[in-house]
Amino acid sequence: MGAFQKLGRTGIAGAFEKLIVVWALTGGVVLLAVVAINIYSTLGNIWAAPFPGDFELTEIGVAIAVFSFLPFCQITDANVTADIFTSKAGPRLKAFLALIASLIAFGFGLLLLWRMYHGMSDQREYDYTTAILQIPVWYAYVPVLISLFLLSIGAIITLSENTRDLTRRT
Repeated sequence: MGAFQKLGRTGIAGAFEKLIVVWALTGGVVLLAVVAINIYSTLGNIWAAPFPGDFELTEIGVAIAVFSFLPFCQITDANVTADIFTSKAGPRLKAFLALIASLIAFGFGLLLLWRMYHGMSDQREYDYTTAILQIPVWYAYVPVLISLFLLSIGAIITLSENTRDLTRRT
């Protein structure tokens, strides 16, 4: 089943689903910008006009993009799984394992949200910047925190759905 077949929720879950999809697409645009910067920098190195700070922008951009994809993977059930262990399991066990996975994703999202917030606060307090472009490092934390919040919301949505699936199977 394709990832987009899992979409189509209604109500508040549907509103968050749309926001999560837009957020993932925005992460894709950031990743394309990183690729463009690297192409420009590589060609610039050939002609002795490199893009200053390209590795800093790559580091920040890739981190933002990766985190922006996490909520989408959660709501579309597109996370990496070891299906070899559950291929012969019954629907009840699979529903239970999916529920546990959503619970873990929720805890993971909240834990990282909490710790990344403190990391951002430290970066801001110490006024840490990138070496070449002098970009305040804490700026990159803001979209990451939004991603982790959306991951937590996505995990709540899937947790609710997995609970409903498990109770329906009993």
